[in-house]
Amino acid sequence: MPPMRRLSFNGCVSRLDHLDLSLSLSREEEERRLAAAQRRLLHLRLALAGLVGDGTLGPPVCVVFEGWDASGKGGAIKRLVARLDPRHVRVAQFSAPTLDEKRHHFLARFYAQLPGWGGMAVFDRSWYGRVLVERVDGHASTEQWRRGFDEIVQFERSLALEGMILVKLWLHISAEEQLRRFESRREDPLKGWKLTKEDWHNRVKRPEYEAAVEEMLERTDHHLAPWDLVEGESKRYARVKVVHTVISRIEDGMRRHGMEPPPSRGADFDPVV
Repeated sequence: MPPMRRLSFNGCVSRLDHLDLSLSLSREEEERRLAAAQRRLLHLRLALAGLVGDGTLGPPVCVVFEGWDASGKGGAIKRLVARLDPRHVRVAQFSAPTLDEKRHHFLARFYAQLPGWGGMAVFDRSWYGRVLVERVDGHASTEQWRRGFDEIVQFERSLALEGMILVKLWLHISAEEQLRRFESRREDPLKGWKLTKEDWHNRVKRPEYEAAVEEMLERTDHHLAPWDLVEGESKRYARVKVVHTVISRIEDGMRRHGMEPPPSRGADFDPVV
C-alpha cells in the first residue's frame, strides 16, 4: 500500500510530501555541475550589471532563501555567490526584528537591502517570518499574520511589476535528517555555535511549522514570484539545484523585460532533473 499523503491547511495534498528526498548527486557530479552553473551565473550577473554586452542595466534580482533550521541555506548561499564579485551582490541575513524595527511596519526593514536595477541581493530569511515564526510563536497576533499573506503578495507584486526578478526558495529536509544534522553540529566544536536553544524549540513545534509552511506556499505562490521547492536531504543535490533554479529564473526574467540572455557556453551546463 502506498504511503498516505498528509493534507495541507485547506484539505489539499501537502506540497512538501510530493518532494523526492532521495535525490542525490555524487561528489564528482556536484563539482562538475556546480562549476558550469557558477560560470553561467557569473556571465548572467555581468550582463545584468551592464559590464558585458551593450552596457544596458538589467532588472534587479532578489533571491530569497527560506527553509528548515539546518536545511543547508548557508551552504547553498555560499555556492550561489562563490564566483560573483562581492561588489556585484549583497548577502543580507535577517533574524528577529529589533525593538526599533518593531515600531514600524514589518516590511519596512527589508526595503534598504533590496537591489536596484543592475543589482543583485540574496536574503537569508525574509519577510516570510511574519507568517512562520511570528505566527507559530505568537509574536504576531492572529489578525496580523493572517493579513500578512495579502500584504506580502502585494509587496512582491509591486516589486515585480517595477521589474524585479524575485526568486523564492524553500529548502526542505525530513525531521529525521534535521535531527541528524543537529546532533552532528552539537558534537563538532567548530559548528556548535550554529545550534541554539531556539533551533530545538522550533523542532518541537515542527507540526505547527509544517502547517504554517503549507499555508504560506499555498497563499503566496503567484505567477510574478512563484515558490521553488528544493529537495535538501542531499546537500550536494540541493546546492546544484539552487544555482540552476536561480539561473533559470534570471533568464526568464530577462526575456520578460526584452533582454535576451547571453548565449550559454559549454556542454556541461545541463539542468538537474
